Formats: sequence, C-alpha cells, structure tokens
Amino acid sequence: MDLSDLARQSGEWLRGTGPESDIVISTRIRLARNVAGHTFNTVANDDQKAEIAQIVAAAIKKCRMKDVMYVPLKEAARLDCLLLLERHLISKELATSDGERGVAFGRTEMRSIMVNEEDHLRSQVLRSGFQPEVAWDEVNQVDDQLAGKLDFAFHPQFGYLTACPTNVGTGMRVSIMLHLPALVALRQIDKVFSAVSKMNLAVRGLYGEGTHASGDFYQISNQVTLGKSEVQIIEDVKRVVPKIVSYERKTRETWVKDDPKSLEDKVWRAYGMLRAARRITSEETMDLLSAVRMGVNMEVIPDLEIRTVNELFIQSQPAHLQRIEGQELNDHDRDIARASFIRSRLGDGKN
Repeated sequence: MDLSDLARQSGEWLRGTGPESDIVISTRIRLARNVAGHTFNTVANDDQKAEIAQIVAAAIKKCRMKDVMYVPLKEAARLDCLLLLERHLISKELATSDGERGVAFGRTEMRSIMVNEEDHLRSQVLRSGFQPEVAWDEVNQVDDQLAGKLDFAFHPQFGYLTACPTNVGTGMRVSIMLHLPALVALRQIDKVFSAVSKMNLAVRGLYGEGTHASGDFYQISNQVTLGKSEVQIIEDVKRVVPKIVSYERKTRETWVKDDPKSLEDKVWRAYGMLRAARRITSEETMDLLSAVRMGVNMEVIPDLEIRTVNELFIQSQPAHLQRIEGQELNDHDRDIARASFIRSRLGDGKN
C-alpha cells in the first residue's frame, strides 16, 4: 500500500455504516504504553528514541498483523505526515515532532500503532459509528499481541505507567466523534459542554486536544484513566453519548417543525455553493459539508450517499488534496483545486 493511494481510498470509519452513524462519525479507543526499563520520551535523547523505535517496530513485525505497513516518519515527507494526521492515523504531536518515530496501520485503517509519540507506543482502533465495546475488544487484542513481545511499564498499584500522569492506570482514551450541526445552529451546544464537563468527560475539536470544532464536529472523551477499569470508562461514555445523540435528533426535529424553510434553505444553499464554487477554502468547505451531511441524513437531499460526504470532509483537506493532485500547491491554487475536486464528486450527486 502506497501513501499516495491512501488519499483516494476510504477507510472503514468513513463509510457511515456503523450504529448511530447519522450523528456519531466514529469511535476511537487508544491505549498508551511504555516499554519497561527505557526512559520516557519526554526526557529521552535521540539515541534512546531511536532504540525504542527499533524495538517497537520489530515487535509489531513479529506480531504478524494482517496487511499492516510500518511508516518511519523521520524520513517521511511533510505532506505525508499531514496526510496521516488528516486521516486520524497519527496525532498532531507525532506529525510535527522530530526524531525517530513511526506509525503502523492496516489497509482498512481500523487499527494503527503510533511509535514514539508522547509515550513509546499508542495502539488505536477506529470504527464507524458508536461501537465502544467492539473497539475495546479489538484494541485489547492488539495490546495482548504486543504484550507478548514487549514488557510494558506497569505498577501493581497504579497500573500502566505513562509520560503524562493523566494517562496513568488503564492508559485508555475513548473518543467519540459527533456531528452536531443542529445544536450549534440553534445555540444549544453550550448545554452539551456543561453537561459533559460535569461527567468528567472532555470536549475537543476535530483533531483532538488543542483543535477547534471544524464542521460542527466534536470529540467526547474520558479524562480519568486512573482508578477505573476499562469497562467502567466505556460505561461512563455510554451513559453520556446516547443522550447527546438524542438531543441532536430532537433539535433537528424541532427545527423541521418550527421553521422547515430555514433548514431547507441552509442545506440547499450549502449544496449549491459546493456544486458551483470555483474557489473555496478548507474552512468554508467544512462548514458547507456539515450542512449537506445533515441534509442527507434528514432526507432533505435525495440520492446523495453519506459515504461521499464523509470522504469529502477528509479528501478536501490540504494534504489529501495535494496528494490527489500529485503536486504541492500554494493556498490560492489549492482553493481552486479543492472547488474543482468537490464539483467532480458532487456532479451527479452520487460520485
């Protein structure tokens, strides 16, 4: 598998086939681990990081995970690092840092392992829709395979030891990506933030910590990893996310009931602009696609597949677009190429 091909294909989580996928884009579970007897990355020097990268990459290879490729990021082009970030296969920190580091992932993109991010390795499973138990079973299998090849830093009282104290314990981070355009449009989103914070959950943007909520996407994730089991953490998330999903759906229903023409205008205006624009920024694209995605799921726009819309959210991002075009582009030319690409995908509403 070549990274250039990655820009044009669709990972499992983008297909919009999972439970509650009209609201829940994806479920991600990530486990932070460190190799016992080795310095944490926060204080490790370049030689120590290089040794860890070699050890972990060798362990991944010995696990013989199906269709998994390992990408050493130190030698990777800047554009490829950004592509993997846009794909949610690596974090912003891993994409922009220096030194020996890498990522392993499979063809479906459901499983990936980051090497030498904040911790020595972070295993991740990403699934379409709301599937926390399924994601946990799968990432646990990955973790068990790696544990058979590596000795993880573990304390009998505190659990898995991590570079950041907030990850000590299970080392588990459950993140649910939600699309909440109605709550944003009708100014109800602050109520969600307030309720979530009271449950010791965090709200982050499209690409996690330190990013903004582009395209009305929000990630809900646990903050506590110490003193709770993995099952308890999942149960905490399960108590909150369905309520947010229900709130978004009821808000959409209220919008249809109280002011259907304003909803239709927002959706069709966004769809028309995307199909007609000759130059468009990434930020404007995200906002317009958000309205279109809501319109498809509410059956305002017929004959447009949700998978196409989901893919456009990713493929219209700067690194994906440049990979598809086969060349690096400045901001002006990228905006023109983006508009052309979107028109080609939405031309007949199906492609």
